Amino acid sequence: MAISGAVGGPFHAGRLHWPGVPVVDDGGSIIEPGEPVEVDCMVQIDQVTEAMRQEAGYTDRDVRMLVLAPGLERRVDTDAIVEVLPGAFVPANHVGLWSVASSAQDVLGFAFDGRGRRA
Repeated sequence: MAISGAVGGPFHAGRLHWPGVPVVDDGGSIIEPGEPVEVDCMVQIDQVTEAMRQEAGYTDRDVRMLVLAPGLERRVDTDAIVEVLPGAFVPANHVGLWSVASSAQDVLGFAFDGRGRRA
């Protein structure tokens, strides 16, 4: 992360967002929406892999997202929204919100590797 900060990449400051878990009554109606969860992270936006192109739902506007795993309180799943924060070395077209279409953690636990698109 220190190298990314010094030379401008490939990982940039980001934030993961999850919706709150709603509280429902016996009839299934939502009483309270629940508290949203936000977690700071480091993220890289890249070109999709050939395997990602073969996934169901792939579009040519999808990107590959790598989110560093150390320090995260939970797994990056398809309920998450990834926010890439603006910064000195962050490409303008990477800044903003990205939905997660697929996500898997690498075998060493270093990063969540997934496919996403503009949210």
